[in-house]
Amino acid sequence: MDLNLLDERLESADEPRFRARQVWEWAARGAESYAVMTNLPGELRERLAGEVPFSSLRLVDEALASDGTEKALFETHDGRPVEAVLMRYRDGRRSLCVSSQSGCPLTCTFCATGTMRFGRNLTASEILDQALHFRRKEPVNHAVFMGMGEPLMNLDSVFAACDRFPDIGITHSNIGVSTVGWIPGIERMADEGPPVRLALSLHAADEALRSELMPVNERYPLRDVLDACLRWHERRRRQVFVEYLMLDGVNDRYEQAVALARALEPRRAFKVNLIPYNPTGSDYRGSGRDAIAAFRAALEERGVRTTVRLTRGRDIAAACGQLAARR
Repeated sequence: MDLNLLDERLESADEPRFRARQVWEWAARGAESYAVMTNLPGELRERLAGEVPFSSLRLVDEALASDGTEKALFETHDGRPVEAVLMRYRDGRRSLCVSSQSGCPLTCTFCATGTMRFGRNLTASEILDQALHFRRKEPVNHAVFMGMGEPLMNLDSVFAACDRFPDIGITHSNIGVSTVGWIPGIERMADEGPPVRLALSLHAADEALRSELMPVNERYPLRDVLDACLRWHERRRRQVFVEYLMLDGVNDRYEQAVALARALEPRRAFKVNLIPYNPTGSDYRGSGRDAIAAFRAALEERGVRTTVRLTRGRDIAAACGQLAARR
């Protein structure tokens, strides 16, 4: 719900300040309407139902993948599309992938979101309402800002949403914020905000290739980005998760793995997550299993901790890089 509007309506009704906390506590536990908030006066519940919509987002469409992943397409009050994903794992994890912007202005060539028309930054309430939509279905315990948009271009809203995620069931240590390397945001995260995890979308250790894949590299070169990540690591005392999309014949050769390992110094500061490519309508093809395994081995031989991401929701275009607000 629009928490600012809620505060305004409660103040105009001369309600005590604790009423906002009561409403939020119910919403964070998965309440589906004001009607169930039994510690609020009935007249107030009716007034809020008429004046403060229970969600700042309108649900447009939903899809369920064969692996249990669920995707929701929303629309903001001004018609901006937003997508969010719930990933269900056998070990009990229920992880949300939330968006921080409608579309994305950074146009990475491998990402479907980059082909959309950029809308705007989302408010903290619009971010929270993505999470609350799925919380009303079942408990959730992890979240990643890896949906639409560059979170570090909208840090005020991201920080505000992260501050409230523990009430929903998602501790700060289970929140990951992914960036293409937006240095001003990385520097802010080193000095302020909740103790969440930082993930860097890297995808190439060569500056020229990275600029081809990610135009933002022209503005913030990789070496400067890695230096900023190291400063974050030193302040926060946590590893930086490096996301590396495996593209056949583009960035998956042995010598490119060696160059990546060389770039990630000191090794203790980084952990690499290799990401199988999910079709997005681009000209790229994903690396094969053997190529991914060889790339991983080359990194691990050089002391770089490496994992391979488990792909979820590909058959409903809900996997990494596929969000594009299509029904």
